[in-house]
Amino acid sequence: MTSTVPNAVQHTDAQPPITMFGPDFPYAYDDFLAHPAGIGQIPATEHGAEVAVIGGGLSGIVAAYELMKMGLRPVVYEADRIGGRLRTVGFEGCDTALTAEMGAMRFPPSSTALQHYIDLVGLETKPFPNPLSPATPSTVVDLKGESHYARTIDDLPPVYREVMDAWNSCLEEGADFSDMNRAMRERDVPRIREIWAKLVEKLDDQTFYGFLCASDSFSSFRHREIFGQVGFGTGGWDTDFPNSILEILRVVYTEADDHHRGIVGGSQQLPLRLWEREPQKLVHWPLGTSLSSLHDGQPRGAVTRLDRTAGNRVTVTDATGDIRTYRAAVFTGQSWLLLSKIACDDALFPIDHWTAMERTHYMESSKLFVPVDRPFWLDKDATTGRDTMSMTLTDRMTRGTYLLDDGPGKPAVICLSYTWCDDSLKWLPLSPKERMDVMLKSLGEIYPGVDIRKHVIGNPVTVSWENEPYFMGAFKANLPGHYRYQRRLFTHFMQDRLPADKRGLFLAGDDISWTAGWAEGAVQTALNAVWGVMAQFGGATDPTNPGPGDVFDDIAPVELPEG
Repeated sequence: MTSTVPNAVQHTDAQPPITMFGPDFPYAYDDFLAHPAGIGQIPATEHGAEVAVIGGGLSGIVAAYELMKMGLRPVVYEADRIGGRLRTVGFEGCDTALTAEMGAMRFPPSSTALQHYIDLVGLETKPFPNPLSPATPSTVVDLKGESHYARTIDDLPPVYREVMDAWNSCLEEGADFSDMNRAMRERDVPRIREIWAKLVEKLDDQTFYGFLCASDSFSSFRHREIFGQVGFGTGGWDTDFPNSILEILRVVYTEADDHHRGIVGGSQQLPLRLWEREPQKLVHWPLGTSLSSLHDGQPRGAVTRLDRTAGNRVTVTDATGDIRTYRAAVFTGQSWLLLSKIACDDALFPIDHWTAMERTHYMESSKLFVPVDRPFWLDKDATTGRDTMSMTLTDRMTRGTYLLDDGPGKPAVICLSYTWCDDSLKWLPLSPKERMDVMLKSLGEIYPGVDIRKHVIGNPVTVSWENEPYFMGAFKANLPGHYRYQRRLFTHFMQDRLPADKRGLFLAGDDISWTAGWAEGAVQTALNAVWGVMAQFGGATDPTNPGPGDVFDDIAPVELPEG
């Protein structure tokens, strides 16, 4: 059993693996990347042409890397550090092997395009210790002051299995889960589109909580409360209750919340290694060329202004006052930056795209990590025989506590708290030490005989993504009625449908994707933007490997009426 409340369909290794390629746009990005013909080419006359790539997170670095391979010259702008929300930090004064993942820290196997790049740069992954997963020695569920110790869901009181069964029934009755799961495994695009079209029309105005309440399976408030606090896969989902149920269905259909793996040594290595990587197959540039070498080691600084200029060019001003004009640019930061920190010409986008960006809803999120001398939680209690401490889900302030180690006797890390939305905002006014003190007090009430503090060997590190100046939130999460807005942003790379004076600037990144909060969405939208830039320069894909724009009309996201 790999999750507290697992998905309705359990599968075996003999079944086809699922991939996070739908249901809105069921395109096989993993096959596109793996094809020997490559992902496209541009005319030789365009080799060396500059393309601005604004944002050095995963989406920006993937886009820049692929554009470089095509023979273009990406010019990367980054206001802070390469990596974006793939941010791995150390602890001052501690072994450099001890790290904390301030952003993305767990990745599902269904992220197949992401895995392409993980493999490309030679990174290793290992199972992530989610609640009740095989990688987690034990889990404690603590609700309303009552704690339950478990290794599997069968160790929990019967009400938890009732909640699991209610969720499975809810998915079957209200969302055709088994049919969609089967269609996605078989990559049956017509069937995926048939099921999803009906659900989008039916559920676009429904919240996650409303979806639960509409099901006979969740007629009990107590069951809904437990489900919100304990949830499935990674823990409680009550912070998502106000969001569109379509957001949640994308997660469960694609198994985004299951079988997670972490990147050994930290996720930020992925964009950093792509930045330094010298491709063996590239056009125009000599062997030994990398993004780093094209930039003399460092990306350009923060973008402060974007303008639409003569000839449908995009003009970029950076923090040094330098002004450069490009025939194409890719913007990969969170779209709110175009409404706040970057001065933008209204002519950059059609008005309905500006509206979509203004309506984007972001989730707050905070974490706090401490380094400890060893994985003391594996010590056995002399009386009960249980682990001294466990991965912990609770309705107390900490909500989710994760225990991360590299083996017995070695220094280890505890994520004392990982929270979202209102729970995250509660931490915002507190300093790192104040946060740690409150968290240790809460955990002390769950583990009264355990002195966690005596094992701490360094200062805590923390993040509140809503307070980060270049993010203003952790990730997008659509509210009911936002499907149309998301469709506009995702499909923006198809610029032959735009007026000529609105082309050349391409949107990409996590919040442009249908699967925000997952690195796979950042990769997929980067590849969409690369296809768009290629088309802008008169290029094309190989006929045997059509790109996302080539097949767009066959698999375009459902279009709801605007009237």
